Amino acid sequence: MVLTLAFSPITRKDQPLHSSSGSRFGDVARIWQTTLADPRYISRLDVDWGQVSSTLEDIDCAGEGNLRIGLLNFNLSEVRSWQQTLPPHAEPSSVHLDHADTNLTWELLYPEWIDEEEESGVAPACPSLPQPRVKRGSESFHLVAVKLPCDRSGRWSRDVARLHLQLAAAKLAAASAALRVLLLTDCLPLPNLFTCRDLVRHEGNLWLYKPDPATLEEKRRLPVGSCELAIPYEEKVRIYTEAGKREAYATILHSAEHYVCGAIAAAQSLRSSGSARDLVILVDETISRRDRGGLEAAGWKLRTIERIRNPKAKRDAYNEWNYSKFRLWQLTDYDKVVFIDADLLVLRNIDFLFAMPEVSAVGNNATLFNSGVMVVEPSDCTFRLLMDHVDEITSYNGGDQGYLNEIFTWWHRVPRNMNFLKHFWVGYTERRKAKKNGLMGADPPALYVLHYLGPKPWLCFRDYDCNWNPQSYRDFASDAAHATWWRVHDALPENLRGFCLLPTKTKAYLEHIRRQAEKAKYPDGHWKQNITDPRLGVCAEEFCSWESMLLHWGEANSPHDSAAAPPSS
Repeated sequence: MVLTLAFSPITRKDQPLHSSSGSRFGDVARIWQTTLADPRYISRLDVDWGQVSSTLEDIDCAGEGNLRIGLLNFNLSEVRSWQQTLPPHAEPSSVHLDHADTNLTWELLYPEWIDEEEESGVAPACPSLPQPRVKRGSESFHLVAVKLPCDRSGRWSRDVARLHLQLAAAKLAAASAALRVLLLTDCLPLPNLFTCRDLVRHEGNLWLYKPDPATLEEKRRLPVGSCELAIPYEEKVRIYTEAGKREAYATILHSAEHYVCGAIAAAQSLRSSGSARDLVILVDETISRRDRGGLEAAGWKLRTIERIRNPKAKRDAYNEWNYSKFRLWQLTDYDKVVFIDADLLVLRNIDFLFAMPEVSAVGNNATLFNSGVMVVEPSDCTFRLLMDHVDEITSYNGGDQGYLNEIFTWWHRVPRNMNFLKHFWVGYTERRKAKKNGLMGADPPALYVLHYLGPKPWLCFRDYDCNWNPQSYRDFASDAAHATWWRVHDALPENLRGFCLLPTKTKAYLEHIRRQAEKAKYPDGHWKQNITDPRLGVCAEEFCSWESMLLHWGEANSPHDSAAAPPSS
């Protein structure tokens, strides 16, 4: 039995890392001296040395001398097993890694909020993690091997030691242009650091990767967490990828024909921002032929998909089919995709996001990201990874955002103005509300992306934001943001505006909530406004009497209701 608890890869800071012994294993023993083991870094994994041995046979370093191997986080007993396993031409070197501060938590690496705009005068900065150190003259490896802790009884996917060890392995591999990286772990490695596309062998707890050193170097230079921005809040010159790359914006419509208008406006906003990237929309069979024609006319390239059911959702619930978003990873004719929800506007060019890795997004709450705008790298094997765990992973919000946050715990923060949420949190001062309204209504735009939470502007009368009327939605109300969306709508060709007409039932509902606001006598007084939206008098359905529908809400039709009579055209 291998004793995985007996030793820890820690040295005294003043201990030399080079060996005076002539033995090829001489430097190994020196790092297993004193100091107590740090339980965060201890792995209780039983290594199958037969699998390790067969893995080494696949590594060909012909013409480069002996097989140089860097060992990270193996105890003394395991180092001896390596010695017995290695072929005669192998040269192992133990890598020294000081452990992270014991006070460093995942919440410090992934805080809910940071001062992105540096209003305090101080730029947000992440805590530092110790870097790996190797014996002088042994800086280059053909293989980097690391053993990772995996405590399935705890938060193994948000574990500082696991993250630290994987980032250290990535640094060693990038610096060495290593042929392979070997991870020994029972738990899934970070799927967007060591990707499944680079996985050449997986048996049991052995994961062998053939990564691209340049890509690893780019990733490891990113902030260690969301504790600082991966790209600046504002910058005069942004870094863009080369023209002609296989890149696209993508959105998805499933079981949601009422979002067709939103997707058409989103396409209009993207083209108005100056982007020439492909626009791809995933649609299922519930989207009608007419709506598909409108989406194509707006510039979207249609891909028909089969919906994916969320096995933990109730029948006919809002989140029943939202795992369909996983189909984004099947867009493998693109190397990079920037996903955008269909209820947002791109007000300034965000093509520079294609230079960011998977997953780059704005923060949401706690340690999580918001999936409304995110950078993904399509891959069939990542899609299979997402599908393989739908029965075991529980989403915190019951939807795709919560699920993706459990898979991609190592994500990269982009500024909130690249997915600016139309929402006023409880406790906002009037001054802060005014500032936010100023940003959402600015012309020319100040924000990159404006994301419309709550009832959508095309499902309100254009006269004002209908979020003012129901008590439960007032935190989403902004006439400034509402006007911004309608400016984009008004730039649409006439034939596309026809996809933004109000259904009869929606007209009835809007009048119902207006009457409820009138009864409550909300002091903002939006319910007093006369409705001039010409769509009130346009009907494209067989049944057009929205007034009679009010009876479903227990309302009697009244000639004094301002919305009851359509305006003259």
